[in-house]
Amino acid sequence: MSDNAATPKPAATILLLRPGKENLEVFMVVRHHQIDFASGALVFPGGKADPQDFDDALIPYLRGAETDTDMRAAQVSAIREAFEECGILLAREAGADNIISGERLAALQSAREPMNKGDILLLDFLQNEKLELACDALTHFAHWITPPMMPKRFDTHFYLAIPPADHIAVHDGYESVDSVWIDPADAIAGAENGKYTIIFPTLRNIEKLATWSTPEAAIEAAKSTTPVPVLPWTEKRDDGQYLCIPVEAGYAISEEKMPERASK
Repeated sequence: MSDNAATPKPAATILLLRPGKENLEVFMVVRHHQIDFASGALVFPGGKADPQDFDDALIPYLRGAETDTDMRAAQVSAIREAFEECGILLAREAGADNIISGERLAALQSAREPMNKGDILLLDFLQNEKLELACDALTHFAHWITPPMMPKRFDTHFYLAIPPADHIAVHDGYESVDSVWIDPADAIAGAENGKYTIIFPTLRNIEKLATWSTPEAAIEAAKSTTPVPVLPWTEKRDDGQYLCIPVEAGYAISEEKMPERASK
C-alpha cells in the first residue's frame, strides 16, 4: 500500500429486503449529484460512521450489539443511516420484543432531518423516545475496503435486514433524490442496458443477492458464512487493466476489465 494512500473511513451500508412478486426485493436510492461519493448512482442506503456511533454511552440503548467497538459502531451507523436516509427505524420500545410499529415510526419522522444535520444526537433521541436500536435485526453480509489509489476511501460493512411490512421507506430528498424497491435481477439488467449507474461493489453484492429468492433465504445463507474482506486491486495484462477481488469472497465475478482511458 502506498504511504500516501488515504486512511479508509469507517462506513456502513444496509440492504433492506422484502418479498417481491417472484423474488426478493431490495431498497435502493439514487445519490444526489452533489454527493462526493457515487453521485447519481443507484446505491444501498448508508454512509460514513459518525463519531457519535462509537459512543459507549449508547450501549444501554442497543440490543444484540457486537462487543467489538468498531463493529458495534458499524451496526449503529447502518441503523442510523437507514432512519435518516429512508425513514425506516430498526428499534424497539425499551424492553419490548417487537420492532416499533409503523404508526410509532410515523410519529418519529420529524426527527430525521435534525438528526441528519447533527441538531439531534442519536443518544438523546433514544433516551427521549425510550428506544433501543435492534442491532440483532442486522445480518453481516459483506465487507469492502476502497482501494489505496482512490482519493476517498471507506471501510464499509454491509448488512441485511427485513424491516416490518408497515415501515414505509422514503428517500430523504437531500442525500438521495429517488428510491425504488427492486428485484436484484432488474437492477442487474438496468446496469447492463444503461438505465442505472451502479458502481462495482454495489453490483457485485446485487449479483450475490440475486441468488436467493426470499429475504429469509438470503439472511440464513449470510448467517452461515463469515464475510471475506474485499480490497480490490488492479492488474496490468497484455489486453489491458483489470480490477480484481479475492475469489474466496464468493462473488460471481472476481475480475473485470477496466475501460480504456481516452487519449488526450
